[in-house]
Amino acid sequence: METCAKHPDRETPYKCMKHGIAMCSECLHCRDPLIYCKYRSACPIYFMEKRDKKGDFSEKPDYA
Repeated sequence: METCAKHPDRETPYKCMKHGIAMCSECLHCRDPLIYCKYRSACPIYFMEKRDKKGDFSEKPDYA
């Protein structure tokens, strides 16, 4: 584990592969969401942020 770039007192498992920056849950957001990133398809930061904006993925989809 690494420490958050903004909060060095916090350890975090999340790291931006594109920029190489570790982020805690408070700082967790994609730095360049509109710019191409070759890591995006496997990026937990991007998907966690997307989940938080849309709601919990555990909810049933409308089509189910």
